[in-house]
Amino acid sequence: MRFVVRYHEPPHYRRVILSQSKIQAVYMRGGTSKGVFFRDDWLPHDPLTRERILMRVIGSPDPYGQQIDGMGGATSSTSKVVIVGRSSRADCDVDYRFGQVAIDRPVVDWSGNCGNLTAAVGPFAIAQGLVDAPRDGIATVRIWQANIAAKIIAHVPMRDGEVVEEGDFELDGVTFPAAEIRIEFLDPAGDGDEANGAMFPTGNPLDVLDIPGVGAIEMTMINAGNPAIFIDASSLGLKGSELQRDINTNRALLEKAEAIRAHASVRMGLAKTADEATQLRPHTPKLAFVAKPESYVASSGKPIDADTLDLNARIFSMGKLHHAMTGTGAVAIAVAAAIPDTLVNRLVPHANGTVRFGHPSGSLQVGAEARQHDGAWIVTKAVMSRSARRLMEGFVFVPSCLRA
Repeated sequence: MRFVVRYHEPPHYRRVILSQSKIQAVYMRGGTSKGVFFRDDWLPHDPLTRERILMRVIGSPDPYGQQIDGMGGATSSTSKVVIVGRSSRADCDVDYRFGQVAIDRPVVDWSGNCGNLTAAVGPFAIAQGLVDAPRDGIATVRIWQANIAAKIIAHVPMRDGEVVEEGDFELDGVTFPAAEIRIEFLDPAGDGDEANGAMFPTGNPLDVLDIPGVGAIEMTMINAGNPAIFIDASSLGLKGSELQRDINTNRALLEKAEAIRAHASVRMGLAKTADEATQLRPHTPKLAFVAKPESYVASSGKPIDADTLDLNARIFSMGKLHHAMTGTGAVAIAVAAAIPDTLVNRLVPHANGTVRFGHPSGSLQVGAEARQHDGAWIVTKAVMSRSARRLMEGFVFVPSCLRA
């Protein structure tokens, strides 16, 4: 007797396969972050529809915290989206919007910038034909960061009409070397207009806030690159040389850090309540802690000598300690170091335009140009180098019902 087994496709299976929509996208690394990049004309124009699609692309919200069913990597550094289009401004080439996608909640936070992914915006814009670039040499891409209304200049190397991605520039926190991309953040602290966010929202380079359940905390609250809060490492009972493993398993410490960030957000005028800051604005402001240089071993095993550093710095991102340093965090460090009487400047009072700081993955040098005018400090530019490269080009897939 012969048995014949026939496979009958479940009736719902074909519907699932056929009900997906594909959307053109490029997966890119920029600095120490990764994100899914889109041209604005690849996505629907309706903001709510866009957000539903972007969250599904990344795999959020995911109560398991893994983003298995999406492109996200279940960390703040890899749960990101970027939208780039031709600029409506005469003085810029492209408009750039950055979305930090919450992992376990249905939130896309558009309140700030990602300084790391900024490094990939120029290469993406050139590759997509949004910017005219020289065949060889350095392409200058003028970027309007629409989230924070800021102008950024990217200097992108070109060869034979293509963006140079391979090179020998090493960036701590990124395993492999690549081509160097120099980024200039123009007027990173804004124009000083209170309505648009003054450099110091409280009017002071140094404040003391009484945080419920925590106590009095000395801090510098500053708008530079992104809104940022600097506290001394000792305020958290830390030395400033800690790695992720020392911080991210300590629930009580993370809750204390978030309480400080949330209440400072209210003081900076960025949220009405601390709960609102936690629930609806998890991306900015960032909380960082700083300390005098201390030698340590980076997460890669690389020894970091205190004698090569001006200070140690660590930053929280989306409720966890960042594995390296956010790009905008580096900008804020450079700006704060250049302004007298800030908590950062107190550690490096003789900084001469540049500062090198240690972070969990190694060290980074960043610079800022500052001058005093009519008794007020003005920062005209912050500069740092990053690298970027394409990881994949093609299409991402989402259920077609999301586009309805």
